[in-house]
Amino acid sequence: MTEPIIAQKGPYVIDETAGKKAWCRCGRSQNQPYCDGSHKVTELKPIIVEVEAKRIAWCGCKHSGNKPFCDGTHKTL
Repeated sequence: MTEPIIAQKGPYVIDETAGKKAWCRCGRSQNQPYCDGSHKVTELKPIIVEVEAKRIAWCGCKHSGNKPFCDGTHKTL
């Protein structure tokens, strides 16, 4: 299994608009925290979620136990 790359040791905090979002699971996207298709060279696929319009802390380290959202796991890496 391919391990994700740590894109950032902290969350991406974004004021989101409502709708479907594709969170980058592999860490290779140049459009973090969103998927840009870079995962195609891995076994990892993006996580698609429907979000409300609100501030969201997306996981940047790709190791959260609450993917795609930050749970503080980056503090232990």
